[in-house]
Amino acid sequence: MVQFSTLALALTAVGSVTAAPSLLHKRIAQVISDSTTKWEAACDAAGGGADCNQIAVNAFGTLLAAAGPCDQQQNADIMMDLSKKLNSADMIKFAQIWVQQPRNTPDSLSVQYCGEAPRNPELNGLFQCQFQGADPENFTGGLKAGDKGTIPFSHTGILNPSGSCNAHTSGPIADGTQLVDQVSSPGVVSGSGSDSGSTKASSSAPAGTSSITAPPQSSATAPPAASSSSSSSSSSPSSGSTGFAIENGHDAQALNKKFQGLTADNDCDEGEEACLGGSFAQCVQGKFVTTSCGSSLVCEALPLVNSRGTSITCTTEADAAARIAATGATGGITGDSNGTSTDDDPSNSSVPAVGNDNDDSDENDDVVTSTQPGAKSFALQNGRAAQALNKQFESLSPDNDCTDGEQACIRDAFAQCVGNKFVTTSCGATLTCEALPLVNSAGTSITCTTKADAQARIAATGATGGIDGSN
Repeated sequence: MVQFSTLALALTAVGSVTAAPSLLHKRIAQVISDSTTKWEAACDAAGGGADCNQIAVNAFGTLLAAAGPCDQQQNADIMMDLSKKLNSADMIKFAQIWVQQPRNTPDSLSVQYCGEAPRNPELNGLFQCQFQGADPENFTGGLKAGDKGTIPFSHTGILNPSGSCNAHTSGPIADGTQLVDQVSSPGVVSGSGSDSGSTKASSSAPAGTSSITAPPQSSATAPPAASSSSSSSSSSPSSGSTGFAIENGHDAQALNKKFQGLTADNDCDEGEEACLGGSFAQCVQGKFVTTSCGSSLVCEALPLVNSRGTSITCTTEADAAARIAATGATGGITGDSNGTSTDDDPSNSSVPAVGNDNDDSDENDDVVTSTQPGAKSFALQNGRAAQALNKQFESLSPDNDCTDGEQACIRDAFAQCVGNKFVTTSCGATLTCEALPLVNSAGTSITCTTKADAQARIAATGATGGIDGSN
């Protein structure tokens, strides 16, 4: 079963990170989740349970451009650990092929090779292929062919043919394609490494079992639907949150104003996040690369609810305006308008606005962000509907049938139905997927957030019993 990691709204193109325009170079990307599909299916068949998806998700995230040179190999070791524990020849084979899958390159440069040996002998001598569009003479990091990092650990000379790997000895593979769909054998696995720059082909037998190690966090992810990147929160709304609420609103406005003048040519700090042309942007190697928010959403900075700060996420303009207005900040999304263009149209909001239950007055205990007549009549209904969904999600599994386009939460990950099966996007290490009540209209949304934030928004509607109504 295909299941997504990392952070993206266009689930069928989660790996397609868009780089800054260039006259000389182009982005080469792929649907990264496709790379582990066969390994995960073999894992499910072998009885790997929940470990299969978790390991697959962490693994394919390392195919993104921001991952380190050895991240892919380290995750292949984790895949191999479970493969041997389950004594699955298919899992072993697919892990050996996966470690040779090319990685994304935002600038058409070849991607550096890992300079250390794997833990598992089944992976000895294996390294990633390159995509055909990658420059064989120039590598990421400003390296030239022949420099350290441009020669695989198992070799002593430049590869011939360049861009090849053990499973595909004729050279690099077509841009954006999956090696596992083109080969049936992983090729040679050498225990001592190769002394030449050539790539040979043979086979090896699997070794014994070993224990599973915890998968490392991927160094780059795409943004999950309407995520909140709060790094800290409390279990309930802070009693002093009204003091920082308006500051958070003003900070979000300032960021959105700043983003209007941002271009792909701007320099940035590694890992920095921003909004660029309506898309979510992350800094990779000193330049912004972007992930589309899809046709109906835009990237905006939003105020946090339970702590000081802001988040950058995909949402609707109406929702962003409502969340900022809920803090007491005036002037709309950027602080320089009257805020009347989007707030009055609740139909534009597909993700939840911020509810604030820190006001001491009883009349504001249900919902405080909407001035619509009748808003309170659906607030409690929305809260209870969100609780019911969260309760339902607790028993949902990736094997459940679904209707294309249906959204849900599965094991804390955001899930969307594609081809009558759920595919999931990890919410990251600090967030979880939850159903939340809408503010400006009847209904709910499904998004990545913190447990504390979900609880606060549901409580703000007047619904009791916590996130799923059972507390």
